[in-house]
Amino acid sequence: MSAGKWIGGIIGWITAGPLGALAGVAIGAMFDVGLDSVNNPGNAGTRDSGAWGSEAPQQYSDDEQRSGFMFSLLVLASYVIRADGRVMHSEMQLVREFLRQNFGAAAQSQGEQILLRLFDEQKRQGTFRFKNTVADCCHQIAQFMDYSQRLQLVNFLVLISQADGNVDPTEITAIRECGNWLGLSQSDIDSLLSLKGDTLDEAYKVLGVSPDATDDEIRKAYRKLALEHHPDRVAALGEDVRKAAEKKFQEINAAKEKVFKARGL
Repeated sequence: MSAGKWIGGIIGWITAGPLGALAGVAIGAMFDVGLDSVNNPGNAGTRDSGAWGSEAPQQYSDDEQRSGFMFSLLVLASYVIRADGRVMHSEMQLVREFLRQNFGAAAQSQGEQILLRLFDEQKRQGTFRFKNTVADCCHQIAQFMDYSQRLQLVNFLVLISQADGNVDPTEITAIRECGNWLGLSQSDIDSLLSLKGDTLDEAYKVLGVSPDATDDEIRKAYRKLALEHHPDRVAALGEDVRKAAEKKFQEINAAKEKVFKARGL
């Protein structure tokens, strides 16, 4: 995917608000190219997303959804990766692979440069101010992404934090913050952070219920998670996102089987 194409997709819904401000800083000259690609006589006005704060998200093409997801992931990843004060090669490599597989080699290079500029912007703003900026971005993302897509954003943040084999507590805190700002329920955030569910207690955490929950409550929790994490709900975002959703879907099913077996259901 060429620079103009995926940046044009981004422009579709983040020209305003905190995401637009960060895009201007992080994408720079490429951002202007993207603006030109969508603001011309042939398509003028066709991608107007309305004023920042609008309550009615519009429908966007698959390319636009993938591009919006990509830039949102880069913004949130810049916050989570630096939460422990370090930028690990393994974490950066996971982001590079995601960009390459879903957008191509050119976008991989461009996306990496955007991420590095976001790190610089975090240093420029300072920790507290950048945290507020990311919180504002999350609130904007919540207006333009459905719940399942936001779940997968946080799911990828978890995968990035795992990339170096050691999930630092500061990264967990940052991921929880992002999940809360994105409007995810506490039980869904807990489920995403309950990584494997190998034990019975962990299986309950994956399902987002306590061991003293009733059988009906467990069935209801499972149905809710299975619906939210079904890979088909995020297929438009690209193969890597669908695969990540599929992996989480399998973990949910495995946790359900473990709990059901223990209860004789």
